[in-house]
Amino acid sequence: MRPLRIALLGSSNFPIAEPFAGGMEAHIWQLAHTLTERGHIVTLFAAEGSSVEVTGGNLHVARLELSAISKADITTPAWAVSEHHAYLSVMMDLAGELRDSFDIIHNHSLHYLPIAMSPTVQTPMLTTLHTPPFAWLESAIAISASPASSFVAVSEHAARQWAPVLGGVHVVPNGISTQRWPEGPGGEYAVWSGRMVPEKAPHLAIDAARVAGVPLRLAGPVSNSEYFREHVVPRLDDSVTYVGHLRQRELAALVGAAAVALVTPVWEEPYGLVVAEALACGTPVAAFDRGGIPEILTPVCGRLATADSVKDLATALVAATALSRSDARARAETACSETAMVDHYSELYEHMIGETTVRRGAA
Repeated sequence: MRPLRIALLGSSNFPIAEPFAGGMEAHIWQLAHTLTERGHIVTLFAAEGSSVEVTGGNLHVARLELSAISKADITTPAWAVSEHHAYLSVMMDLAGELRDSFDIIHNHSLHYLPIAMSPTVQTPMLTTLHTPPFAWLESAIAISASPASSFVAVSEHAARQWAPVLGGVHVVPNGISTQRWPEGPGGEYAVWSGRMVPEKAPHLAIDAARVAGVPLRLAGPVSNSEYFREHVVPRLDDSVTYVGHLRQRELAALVGAAAVALVTPVWEEPYGLVVAEALACGTPVAAFDRGGIPEILTPVCGRLATADSVKDLATALVAATALSRSDARARAETACSETAMVDHYSELYEHMIGETTVRRGAA
């Protein structure tokens, strides 16, 4: 495949750097890294401090110093204006002075402006749908209708959620590097990893581990300090420990040395990157039967529990510890590979570029 000039749009608030703020940042890091390894010229839009090595450098994240009057406007949070300004600026640049700089724009942001402004950009833009159809995104899609804009979902579940809005949607599951997530030896404890927020519900993982009588280690950023303080900290003791926000290599070692990984979303998780990471480490998974997770887990590598049921999750935890670590690893290699993910994206890039060329020739 010929080298392409690719602009990746991430979050204006979180850098693509370790330790990652969440699964989105980990995903963009892996995609940027693999595309660069394949010889593509990748340029990144993400918050200052991003450290993934890309050959195309970084797009400027514009910041706005509001006037005193604007700052006094209690109806509009300053963070929302900052985010709006950053995406408005980059999209205007892509439609203006950077209009000939890229072959493809790959949008991973959760902001509505890249989608809403896609008709102003002559470069084809692919948007990966990492969430359900939130209202602002749905509104942007309803008015954009750009022939050079396409969408993919990260799971069949997510595609079904978006079907009433977009009709049929391509599915490209997220992928991970099985080299960066090596098979570990296993151990005696259970592990939970992810953002410490209510929708990820680590407190339910703690409760299930207690019912099962298995020690638990938790890792991840405290993204909601009030939730962490009220629902996680009171549950910590000698058998349940929070080990902090780890870098990728440290997290892989922690997950690989666990007997089982617990995954406890109380919302419809579109994919479940932590499931793929655990399986790559050879660690079987016990998870709530929600969202895209059942598409990853099979009976040989994990157990699904009734959503929100601590008792059922405890049973699934015990059952999962008896599963083969080599089978878990094999599942990750066949179903969660970043190679397959980038192959799919590469095909879509070429198709979209070709379609755009045809439209321009017919104009």
